[in-house]
Amino acid sequence: MKFIINGGKHLKGEVSVKGFKNSATPIIAATILNTTGKTILENIPKIGDVLTMLDILKSCGSKQKWIGEYSIEIDNTDFSPELIDHVLVKKIRSSVLLVGPMLARFKKFKLATPGGCHIGARPLDTHLEAFKELGVKINFDEKAGLYELSFNEIKGNKIILKELSVTATENLLMFAADNNLEIRLAATEPHVLDLSIFLKKIGVSISGLGTNFLFVKKRENSANKEIKHRIINDPIEAGTFAVLAAATKSDILIKGCNPEFLDAPIMKLRDFGVSFEISDNNIRVNGKASVLKAAKIQTLPYPGFPTDLQAPFGVLATQAKGSSLIFDIMYEGRLKYINELKKMGADAVILDPHRAIITGPTVLEGAEIESLDLRAGATLVIAALLAKGKSVIGNIEQIDRGYEKLDERLAKLGADIKRTN
Repeated sequence: MKFIINGGKHLKGEVSVKGFKNSATPIIAATILNTTGKTILENIPKIGDVLTMLDILKSCGSKQKWIGEYSIEIDNTDFSPELIDHVLVKKIRSSVLLVGPMLARFKKFKLATPGGCHIGARPLDTHLEAFKELGVKINFDEKAGLYELSFNEIKGNKIILKELSVTATENLLMFAADNNLEIRLAATEPHVLDLSIFLKKIGVSISGLGTNFLFVKKRENSANKEIKHRIINDPIEAGTFAVLAAATKSDILIKGCNPEFLDAPIMKLRDFGVSFEISDNNIRVNGKASVLKAAKIQTLPYPGFPTDLQAPFGVLATQAKGSSLIFDIMYEGRLKYINELKKMGADAVILDPHRAIITGPTVLEGAEIESLDLRAGATLVIAALLAKGKSVIGNIEQIDRGYEKLDERLAKLGADIKRTN
């Protein structure tokens, strides 16, 4: 699939932020732990990774029923890991989040190697080493391409993660639903908080939220009851739309943006000279009033600047006066989108796998470009919208994994964008 975009238009209107993919996938996995009743999840984004995670659960016997457009009822009473569709597991990185809840509930299962974006080395070492230290036996069957995991009794009650890994933290939180555990060097991202709030609803006691030291007390037996939880809105999508408005000199009201989760991106918008106003849960960006200037972009674990917004801010740097240094400390594959921007005329140099310099302002020209991963794909859409002439963006399935009906929502703002084979 491709997007054909005729750029150069100033957009105008309002857009509502959808539910957060990075919250939805671990919380869907955590519903495996609710064996005493049904779970109703609200504000579920209908995007590739989330729908695939639901399908993985469905392959294991999960009963699911949509309630309205964005709420779903899940009943995992008859869930069986032996039935899992390994082909689906290989499609998304988020399937690694099945390890924690399935270990807690079933003690033994097999799982294919998770898939996902190719943004650099993202080994499972942090997950596997932590689980091994806690007494989980892990073998990899190379011929079948499957991990075999088994667990009898937890070994110790404290784990120190080798890095601030979000998914490893989430996995251990779910594993600890039935095992007392102290997690040190835990991640503090908004989706970790959202998952923790859900786990509390099924009886898990968690203290230390918002810090790098979490203390989990296993749940007591709870009565049969229905659990209801609303997924938080997507701060990465909100940040993407804010950059889009600034870069295309557009006036856009972004509704439901959870500004409390956007401290670092909001500060960076100010550094770049973006004109915007915050009211309640909304951000209005006035691109025409913005006087863009170069700034440094350095990614950090939350509450620092998120790596998922590095690429969108990179395209903003092409429109800012001066040279912006980009330093993504997290993934060595996250700068590949810059080569696509250079096809459009961007003045950019990749210094090494983690650093680049982008100099602007530069007039971008339409070109044939490729969506290399989810965030790079959204970035190239922004670049195509501000560029002169027609751009064709390939492999947009990557974009669909994280942004729901992006073309339709942009068209309502006045963008000339079409989806084609």
